[in-house]
Amino acid sequence: VVVTCSGRPGCVLLGKRKGSIGAGTFQLPGGHLEFGENWEDCAKREVLEETGLHLNNVYFATVVNSVKLEENYHYVTIFMQGEVNMDYDSEPKNLEPQKNEGWDWIKWEDLPPTDQLFCPLACVRQ
Repeated sequence: VVVTCSGRPGCVLLGKRKGSIGAGTFQLPGGHLEFGENWEDCAKREVLEETGLHLNNVYFATVVNSVKLEENYHYVTIFMQGEVNMDYDSEPKNLEPQKNEGWDWIKWEDLPPTDQLFCPLACVRQ
């Protein structure tokens, strides 16, 4: 989920993966759809579970088909975008420390190099 915040113009929320495929690469918050869940609700739920942030204005951004043969990785990733709801706390918390090193606001143009991004995010950046 591309998370933006009116208090952090031009920035997105970025974390560093731990303990799974892509460990050590940078990622956006997100996860898998629950059975019967729509994309918007999934984006809101995943961001809340991982960061404690509530989202507004969630919408479809893009989709990528990510394949890394050397890692036996193939996912179709739906990217959603949403804004932090400023009626709630707007500082992200690392609520899944076993999966992520922490969250930082980073300007889109200052994202790390493509080879340091988790595969789906690298595909979007290209």
